[in-house]
Amino acid sequence: MSIILKAENINKTFFKSKEQSLHILKEISIEIASNEITEIVGASGAGKSTLLHILSGLDKPDSGKVLLKDIEIFSLSDDKLSKFRNTHIGFVFQFHHLLPEFTAAENVALARMIGGESLTQALVKAHELLDIVGLNERFDHKPAELSGGEQQRVAVARALANEPDIIFADEPTGNLDSANSEILHKMFNDLKNDLGLTFLIVTHNPELVKLADRVYEMKDGRLFDHRP
Repeated sequence: MSIILKAENINKTFFKSKEQSLHILKEISIEIASNEITEIVGASGAGKSTLLHILSGLDKPDSGKVLLKDIEIFSLSDDKLSKFRNTHIGFVFQFHHLLPEFTAAENVALARMIGGESLTQALVKAHELLDIVGLNERFDHKPAELSGGEQQRVAVARALANEPDIIFADEPTGNLDSANSEILHKMFNDLKNDLGLTFLIVTHNPELVKLADRVYEMKDGRLFDHRP
């Protein structure tokens, strides 16, 4: 088993006022294995999304370390961390956050263009990825012309654009009906098996949990092994 991501003693406190604080993450340590689907479950407000944002470098802990491919990400400058995320990390959120004025292919291509690739080259890759997620007839459709499930699949293709080492997903089926949730579940599993991808997913969806190789529960600011 190869460990791709390792977090050590992560702490995070939110201050509501000088007198009120919430210690939401308490000495959390976790290891994420390559080519596995790891999922974190727990009650709303338990800190799952906060932990996901820290592990992916979108937020910083008060203390602790996060190593991705043996690189301590918070030792990087903000600029280098941004570039590192763009190269090594993919994101899928509950809401797709697609740019409405661009087509599906252009939304996916933008992620590669940020890394310096030409529009022509980026669109070739975007078409390949949209084909992988079953949208080969939707290349030129704008988000408003796509269903909610199709929009989320475009978001998955965008997350794959830079061939990341790990994909973080925050309630990826939270805004989908059961049929589209099932499609997305199968897609994550196929991507893991066919492309060797690694996923870390925060979810409330019991069907998605069934696909996980490892499951953790967030409770009272701590992580507990919660194998299905």
